[in-house]
Amino acid sequence: MLIGELARRTGVSARMLRHYDSLGLVSPTARSDGGYREYSHDDIVRIFRVESLRSLGMSLRDVQRALDDPGFTPAGLVGELIQQTEHRLEREKELLTRLRQVDQTDPDTWSDVLGLVQLVRDLGSDHPDRRYRAVLSTADHRPVPAQLLAEALLAEADPNVSGALRWSLARLGGDGVAALAAGVNAPDVEVRRQAVLAITAIPGVEATLLLEQALADADVTVRSRAAIELASRGQIGAVPALIDAVVAGARDVEAGEALSSLAHSGKIAEMITAMLSTALDVSGDPASRSRLTQALSEIHGPAAHLALTSLVDHEDRVVALTARAVLSARGRAKS
Repeated sequence: MLIGELARRTGVSARMLRHYDSLGLVSPTARSDGGYREYSHDDIVRIFRVESLRSLGMSLRDVQRALDDPGFTPAGLVGELIQQTEHRLEREKELLTRLRQVDQTDPDTWSDVLGLVQLVRDLGSDHPDRRYRAVLSTADHRPVPAQLLAEALLAEADPNVSGALRWSLARLGGDGVAALAAGVNAPDVEVRRQAVLAITAIPGVEATLLLEQALADADVTVRSRAAIELASRGQIGAVPALIDAVVAGARDVEAGEALSSLAHSGKIAEMITAMLSTALDVSGDPASRSRLTQALSEIHGPAAHLALTSLVDHEDRVVALTARAVLSARGRAKS
């Protein structure tokens, strides 16, 4: 079969068949009287084998080894091909993500596109200073996808860059909250901490709902961050998490102040006092009891006064001394 007919039947161009011949990969068995290449049945079978192996991503050199080297074992090469394919897919996935981020901004000019591409590259830099400058550049009011900033924040280890990213996301308001929502449920506790900390800086109902969700988190740092912010928003549901924070010593001073701020009415003050007293009664840790007594001293009203009075003879000397000191100070203040 001559080369032209072979090209038509196999779909492999005549130019590629000549290239295979020059490499010694598929050489025609014979030549016609006029010097034209003539391919045999075995040559055609080899061409199909070459094309099949190439479809797996193999180079022509590896194809030739696979077909001609008797000692060649395909297992190692297949493993390499899998690894190369995985890397290629990762690169294509990154490209797709980048393109979607550009598309979200609905760019009007190529300058907008190139600017966003540069921002993506800078945020992925190994140098914190470059990442920090990239975040600050978002202040020039050009459209920046909230998802891009959120993904950068949740992967950021440098505190300065993290702070700048939180500031940028806070400026986006509801879009920033939506972009951070996935981080609240992330398996990695550090990601959840970053997400909740960023959400605390964003006002609005959506942010409040996510913070309320974070009150059930297994990590006390996540719970305490959410609870302290919710208390500043007047959310009574934060009280149990605030008391947990006091017990655990996770931002306990701020948690105690947050409990005091919530105890603005008699009924709420009574509820908080009762919960603090119960936690103090069941606590077996002297440090926790001390922190709970300090938190109780921040609460005012008859219920808190009675609770402190009951503690002046507590078996824990620190608890008793704290209660006496608080009651004495309040007595002097009244006189």
